[in-house]
Amino acid sequence: MWIMNFLPSWIFHLLFAAGVLALVASFIVKAIPLLTQYRIPVQIAAVAAILIATWFEGAISNQNAWVAKVKEMEVKVAEAEKQAENTNTEIKEKIVKQIQIVKTRGNDVIQYVDREVVKYDSRCEIPQEFVKAHNAAAEKIK
Repeated sequence: MWIMNFLPSWIFHLLFAAGVLALVASFIVKAIPLLTQYRIPVQIAAVAAILIATWFEGAISNQNAWVAKVKEMEVKVAEAEKQAENTNTEIKEKIVKQIQIVKTRGNDVIQYVDREVVKYDSRCEIPQEFVKAHNAAAEKIK
């Protein structure tokens, strides 16, 4: 509620206490005839003050509960960010490792093909070694 942003919570505590005191005083004043004409308006004002203060006490309690939930979620988000950072580091390491494996396998295939080309350079046929090398290069990295 917007009014709770402008007024401190102790004002509502004070309003509740003043309402209770005014209500009690209005029943005690019954004995003094001069003040009996103000008894009913004081009781109405006291009950209104108690109701308003009780309403705002509940709103303050609700606000505090939401603030606690927000702080709890902020802690969870911070933990999730740390875990995500660790996971990202692991993923980066795996990617670098896979890139190195792919480069190594590529170089091995190139060396193998270069070595086998010499054997079949004069003929115009596709040897089984090339087919095997091609299939090996196309296999999924384990």
